Amino acid sequence: MKIQKEQLLDFNNSSTTHKENFDFLANQLTNRGHNVETIVSKLGEFQVAIPSWALGAGGTRFGRFSFYGEPSSLEQKIEDVGLIHSLTQTAGAVSLHIPWDVPEDYMAIKELASSVDISFDAVNSNTFQDQKNAKESYKYGSLSNTSQAVREQSIAHNLDVINIGNQLGSKALTVWLADGSSFPGQNNFQTAFQNTQDSLKDIYKGLPEDWKMLIEYKPYEPNFYSTVIQDWGASLMLANECGEKAFTLVDLGHHLPNSNIEQIVSILMLKGKLGGFHFNDSKYGDDDLTAGSIKPYALFLIFNELVYGMENNPQNPDLAWMIDASHNIKDPLEDLIQSLEAIQESYAKALLVDQDALKAAQQDNDVVKCQEILQEAYRTDIRPLLEKARLNAGGAISPIKAYRALDLRNHLIGERGKYTIATGL
Repeated sequence: MKIQKEQLLDFNNSSTTHKENFDFLANQLTNRGHNVETIVSKLGEFQVAIPSWALGAGGTRFGRFSFYGEPSSLEQKIEDVGLIHSLTQTAGAVSLHIPWDVPEDYMAIKELASSVDISFDAVNSNTFQDQKNAKESYKYGSLSNTSQAVREQSIAHNLDVINIGNQLGSKALTVWLADGSSFPGQNNFQTAFQNTQDSLKDIYKGLPEDWKMLIEYKPYEPNFYSTVIQDWGASLMLANECGEKAFTLVDLGHHLPNSNIEQIVSILMLKGKLGGFHFNDSKYGDDDLTAGSIKPYALFLIFNELVYGMENNPQNPDLAWMIDASHNIKDPLEDLIQSLEAIQESYAKALLVDQDALKAAQQDNDVVKCQEILQEAYRTDIRPLLEKARLNAGGAISPIKAYRALDLRNHLIGERGKYTIATGL
């Protein structure tokens, strides 16, 4: 299904407070020296990819509870991303996970994506699960495995993923490994790391000239004694060994509690090696919760460093942005919309930070002034700016309210049935 422009116009016209709120905020920000038109323009340009697996209900090892009407094919997943993008004008790309979502007809999939204004972001390989009819098992690792046959199968899969992405217009491969050990002595750390390095180099050789390799890291899970690519330092070493087209990818949930992620981001950008982000939030570990739902100030501080880096680190490439959350008890589309809103809010607030004043306060060691500058931006209610950006692009003033007013979930259930299950879950 598609949302008609007339439906959004009718919904937006029912809002009576946006113009008043926007004019009030715009006047405040102008008096503070900000160019409101430039900020709204940057918000309109900022796009976050939706992973193809995230359109269905998630779950835990204890159970999974569907929200009904889930997309049971890649075509339906792209249609769902199109719905989100129609409402938010922020979700202009889909990130495919292979082999969960391999197109059967590439031309038809590209035409469908184009019809809903969706492009193809990074493609994601999967060597953390055994696949149907696979000759080798990943039970004891993939790219790091002691078995050459397993490593070769893993490499071949990643090269297949590159080929699939290339046919769709993707420009990046994301590699996340579950490789590691559950018990002391199970693995030789050096051998596992060297095997991974050699395997990644073989995959890197298969990258098209204009592609990037994004290397993700995670401190634990599913292995709890050691993970081969356990932190950003390991990822950075591997990327450096592969070459200039390889970068570190930061997943906000893939850190030990209280890690200073904004510092990690800053240093990686300084070195020109930050490739992208997977957005989510957490209370205890890799909870995969809605972005900004637990630690919104932390997300703002990360974006403060990102904005500084995008302005001051030309050596770092354009970043890939993706949501990587699990929608265990929420409607997946509503959850994704909430994440997009939180990401845009943090970005907008970071754009309000007076970087020159902050730099001067830092030089003077005026710690109080530094905090005041950051918190002045963070405490600003910038939601009218997001509404304006969406209106300018033809989206909904309030995407969640529009989603519910248009009764989209029930329409999807009517089209697909109640008990469909999304692939990859």
